[in-house]
Amino acid sequence: MPVLSERPSPNLPSDARPEAEWAALPAPRRPFRRLTFGVMLVTALFAAFIAFGLRGELIFALRNSAPLDLGEFAQITPAELPANRWVRAEGTLSSQVVRYARPLERDGFRLAPIESNPKIWVELRVPADSEDTYFVQPGSFVGRLVPARSAGLRYGALSEAVSAAGQSLPEDAWLLLDGESPNGTRWVLGLMLLLLGFMAFNVVGILRLARPIRDTSAE
Repeated sequence: MPVLSERPSPNLPSDARPEAEWAALPAPRRPFRRLTFGVMLVTALFAAFIAFGLRGELIFALRNSAPLDLGEFAQITPAELPANRWVRAEGTLSSQVVRYARPLERDGFRLAPIESNPKIWVELRVPADSEDTYFVQPGSFVGRLVPARSAGLRYGALSEAVSAAGQSLPEDAWLLLDGESPNGTRWVLGLMLLLLGFMAFNVVGILRLARPIRDTSAE
């Protein structure tokens, strides 16, 4: 005589099945949810870090005024210098020149302090196709003036480059980045929008992942 099973027939409606069977089922495995959450969190934080590091370039790029004429650097004290401004100034560079290069930059750079004002350093771009041996240092400069400690991410390794050349960059040093103008720095606007887009996309994704799944079985 066949033994009848007490298990509910699969043809029965779902609400007729015992709730204990649903509770006994193991929780679904989601091996990539935590990985996705971690990647999106790291991406959002990295984008925020880069955007924060470019805030000085962004403010400078939005300036539309003409360069401020400072005159001779020899007659200016660091306390009188305007921060993150487009300026024009004259001065004689010291013979203590630091030569260095930047990643993804084809041209080279020369960095030297003002001879009569060693807390003010000037960065000059040296085209790759020019002869560095016969490079003549100019006596007037037009560019972005900024404290060395807040120059931005692109100049984060500047102190190490100066130290590698056997010199030291003062902690309160100023940089005049010759040739850098607001129009030439407008690329940072597009990069900032891209970074903000990355941040918004990842933050929204993190919130969606962290949101508890709605139980629709009771509806």
